[in-house]
Amino acid sequence: MDAFDLLNRRRSVPSRQLGAPGPDPQQLDALLRAAVRVPDHGMLVPFRLVLVRGDARRRLAEAIADIHQRKVPDIAPSLLQKDRDRFTHAPLIVAVVARIIDHPKVPPQEQLLTAGCVAFNLLLGAQALGFGAQWLTGWSAHDRDVAELLGLSGTESVIGWIHIGTPEAEAPERIRPSLGDVVSEWS
Repeated sequence: MDAFDLLNRRRSVPSRQLGAPGPDPQQLDALLRAAVRVPDHGMLVPFRLVLVRGDARRRLAEAIADIHQRKVPDIAPSLLQKDRDRFTHAPLIVAVVARIIDHPKVPPQEQLLTAGCVAFNLLLGAQALGFGAQWLTGWSAHDRDVAELLGLSGTESVIGWIHIGTPEAEAPERIRPSLGDVVSEWS
């Protein structure tokens, strides 16, 4: 599959349809090296990656569910179970973290977009290696207690959880926008 074909076939595989195996050590190294090759104004490296694998997935899910219950004491048990299940399907979850710094020439938005490019490269790279992937957020990606659980500083935030594994079903295609609806020309 050439690069252009890869772009045209890109789709998200629902995380609950991602199973083992995940990337082996050599594939993971290649994936991570490709993921960080992004536009980066000022070479600030405004991102980092936190890998969650093995039993750590279950421990993270339990800790997140505990945080959710502490914040919302009357939360429905089904929502807590969703928190507990979310990180148990894919064998690899990568928390993509934005590290925004105050810089006179590189605004926060550009730094955030750089981190977003890392997340997207993870999706593309996983697919190029024959895996499926999905970028998820949800409340836990935006919660300071979860950020502290991950060891993030006050200037860092999770911009997405990238779930990576072997697809257990064909990824669904979705309706894409018509170019006429999203492309215009300024003259």
